[in-house]
Amino acid sequence: MEGRRFEGRQKKRFSPQPPVKVGERYKVKIEAMGKGGDGIAKIRGFVIFVPKTQIGDEVEIVINNVKQKFAFAEVIG
Repeated sequence: MEGRRFEGRQKKRFSPQPPVKVGERYKVKIEAMGKGGDGIAKIRGFVIFVPKTQIGDEVEIVINNVKQKFAFAEVIG
């Protein structure tokens, strides 16, 4: 088997499903600010962008849109 080359083969990455779904509600604390001015909260380490919030805000949110690495939500109530 010497001399065999495996160039061009790519490993498939296992990407777990996001821990949130559209329509779910959570109580979160805004931990940081994004470049676009949205607040950033995390749910089980998963980044959630929440517009019209500031660092330190504790808010109830509903998830609007979920991507593979982050989600968008809005404040409710």
